[in-house]
Amino acid sequence: MTAHSARPDAVLSDLAAETLSAFPDAAGMQIGPEQGAFMTMLTRLAGARLAIEIGTFTGYSAICIARGLADGGQLTCCDISEKWTSVARTYWQRAGLADRIDLQLRPAIETLRALPEGAVFDLAFIDADKPGYVGYWDEVVPRIRPGGLILADNTLSSGRVADPAIPDERVPVRAFNDHALADERVDLVLLSIGDGLTLARKR
Repeated sequence: MTAHSARPDAVLSDLAAETLSAFPDAAGMQIGPEQGAFMTMLTRLAGARLAIEIGTFTGYSAICIARGLADGGQLTCCDISEKWTSVARTYWQRAGLADRIDLQLRPAIETLRALPEGAVFDLAFIDADKPGYVGYWDEVVPRIRPGGLILADNTLSSGRVADPAIPDERVPVRAFNDHALADERVDLVLLSIGDGLTLARKR
């Protein structure tokens, strides 16, 4: 898949390498290059200008989204780690995207609830703590314009979602999948890209 997809440039390749070196136990949280290319393409196809990301880590996915934004676009990033996002800031600067990205360092649910009345986004990416997904979804969906996109990562949870031997409390994203599927405000598909990517379009 990666050999026959758009290749990451030096900025993304170096960021992936530094993330693996600096945070080897957490590096698996970073999206893969094929997912990054897909997200840049989706952002462009949607004509997105305003986007929000819940869970930023070291900034790989933020670069992919920000690169796809229309002229004058802005990405709001939500995270709680100064350590991880300090790496992100360095690479956003190197990618020439620092002026397009607004980083909010506090619990994402607080950032979402503090948004101005009527704030609307064209695209959202949810990739943070899995028990929080349902809450994030409920805050995000009303703030997406009709025709806008919502992406949620890790919705297959390394195959554990489909394993009936694993109890629900050990796979919190299972409840999210059911919750999102039942939401009549969106059209939805779960894709086997990365560790599972749910793509929803606001009706």
